[in-house]
Amino acid sequence: MLMVRTMWRATVQTSTRETLSGQAYLAIKNQILHGQLTMGAVLSRRTLAKELGMSMLPICTAIQRLEEEGLLESKPRVGTRVRLPTEQDIRERHVIREALESQAARLVAGKATLQQRQELARMAGQLDALYRRASTDPDPEFLFAVHGYHMQFHLRIAEFSGISALRELIEKNNLLVLNWLYDLVTPQPPLPFRFHADLIQVVTGQDVEAAEQAMRKHVRFGEEATVRAVARASTSPDSRWRLRSTPITESIPAPVSAETPQ
Repeated sequence: MLMVRTMWRATVQTSTRETLSGQAYLAIKNQILHGQLTMGAVLSRRTLAKELGMSMLPICTAIQRLEEEGLLESKPRVGTRVRLPTEQDIRERHVIREALESQAARLVAGKATLQQRQELARMAGQLDALYRRASTDPDPEFLFAVHGYHMQFHLRIAEFSGISALRELIEKNNLLVLNWLYDLVTPQPPLPFRFHADLIQVVTGQDVEAAEQAMRKHVRFGEEATVRAVARASTSPDSRWRLRSTPITESIPAPVSAETPQ
C-alpha cells in the first residue's frame, strides 16, 4: 500500500512542485481526485487565494490549466466549477481512449519483452486485489491511491508498446484522469474477480487481434453507467451555475521521492 501511494504521489509532484501556480494546481486537482470537489462544485478564486495564502495570479493560472485539462470550467461574471461533461464528451473520450489503448495492447502482444510481460501480470494481480479491498474500504486516501495505481498500470501498458507517442497522447488528452473523475461519480459494483489479470493474460499473449479486442472490451466496461451517473449529477442543485465558496482544506503536498513498482 505504501508503494502504491508513494508512486502516485511522486507522479503528481514533478515539475510543478516549485511554483506557486503549480502548488495551487496540485491542491485543487488533488481535491477533485479525492472526490472532495465533486462534479459541478463551484469554486471561488478569491477564497482559494486566501486559503492557499497566494495572490490571485497563481490561482488564475492554475485554474486555467485545469480548464485546459478538462477538469474545470468557467463562465464570465458567474464563476468556476468542476466540469460537468456532456454525454458526447464522455463518449468521445471513450472512443479516443479505446483507439489508443487497443493499439498499445496490440503492440505489447507483439513485441513486449518477457520481463515487461511479467511486470504487467504482477501489476494486474496487485490492482485486482486493491479493487477488491476498495469495495469494502471507503477510506478516501486508499481509494485515491488505488485510482492512481490504476492510472499507472494503463500508462505502463502504453509504455511497453515501444511507441512513446502513444503514452504521450494518452497523457496529453488527460484520458485516464478524466476516467478517474468519471469513476468517482459513478456507483461502482464490484469488478469481476480477475478483471485486470484476465485482460493482461490476453494482452501478454501472442495473439495481437485478441489483445486488441480484450482492451476494447475493457475500456468500454461501465461506459453506459457513467453516462447515466453524470446525467444525474447535472440535475443536482449543487451543479447549478451560482457562485459559492468551496473550501480547500488540504495543505500543499510535501515532496515524495519516486519509486518504481516492483
